[in-house]
Amino acid sequence: MADVVVIGAGVVGAACAYYAVRAGLDVVVVDRGSVAGGTTGAGEGNVLVSDKEPGPELDLALLSNGLWRELAEFDGFEFEPKGGLVVAETGEVLETLTALAGRQAVEHAVVAPDELNDYEPHLAKGFAGGVFYPQDAQVQPMLAAARLIRHGGDRFGRGALTLRTGATVTGFLRDGDRITGVTTDRGDIIAGAVVNAAGTWGGEIAALAGVHVPILPRRGFILVTEPFEKPLIRHKVYTAAYVTDVASDSEGLETSAVVEGTPSGPVLIGASRERVGFDRTISVPVLERLARQAVELFPALAERRAIRAYCGFRPYCPDHLPVIGEDPRAPGLHHACGHEGAGIGLAPATGHLIAQTLIGGRPDLDLTPFRPDRFQEESR
Repeated sequence: MADVVVIGAGVVGAACAYYAVRAGLDVVVVDRGSVAGGTTGAGEGNVLVSDKEPGPELDLALLSNGLWRELAEFDGFEFEPKGGLVVAETGEVLETLTALAGRQAVEHAVVAPDELNDYEPHLAKGFAGGVFYPQDAQVQPMLAAARLIRHGGDRFGRGALTLRTGATVTGFLRDGDRITGVTTDRGDIIAGAVVNAAGTWGGEIAALAGVHVPILPRRGFILVTEPFEKPLIRHKVYTAAYVTDVASDSEGLETSAVVEGTPSGPVLIGASRERVGFDRTISVPVLERLARQAVELFPALAERRAIRAYCGFRPYCPDHLPVIGEDPRAPGLHHACGHEGAGIGLAPATGHLIAQTLIGGRPDLDLTPFRPDRFQEESR
């Protein structure tokens, strides 16, 4: 018997397990695939505050940003505190970006047009300026998930962590209304609580418990270039359109350039969004569009080849907020899912807050905006 079963071995599940063990709980992580085999393995590793509107998600991002930096002190996970530069095509867009930064009340610097090349020497000419966010960072998501699970199991000597991959959750155990564990195709696991950290499949897991959590997949592609011998791009760089796309409810295709280098030399190019179910078909037109937008930011990219592309499914919630906390409709079931494209950045804060609720503590943030039953009326 475990204190907690965490469903999902992506970065959010890994963070929930890590902080639960740190709080002294015995944890079993169960996943039908491998560690980081889902959305986490198809992410860029964004740790952003720059793209968040003021409110609960930004509060969550700021808490998580600090926790990532604490985690990086003992294991870097290829953590890069590189900062983010948001560029504006016109003066009007720059005014909008500047106003947003002022409302966010986070550390930032407004960048004049003639200062842009001080930040990014290879950036295309003609932009009206930008806003630089020094707190934006990058992490290697697959490595981060693996290290969180490993260190949760061997670092603290308080709780214990057991990993069970290749096991599919098929249902829940109950004592009356209370969730007391999970059934899997490889046997039952009895536990004092269960955490649904199944990402894009979080809605399906919730349905097994008889509760409604409307999480839908939103497909996104990433292009990877051949390596550069010398770094081309110093920061995470994206256009103002990315902020709009993140907040959009559209089912159709949206693309906006997000470009950054990696320690090993390749450049990552995103980001696209579209709701097409779980269709993994590679879309050449989408990749061409991403490549064109990236070259408009950094013309030198036109001289390099794209060596591969991959896609993932962001767990999208209609109100663009994750689902975090215990579900009053199914006591004992805690949700930690629905982060859309921000799951990697928000993982430590989510795990930290879930661990606080698991031990009956008062969370560092008010979880009311993230409550699992906020969609109840929509499901009727």
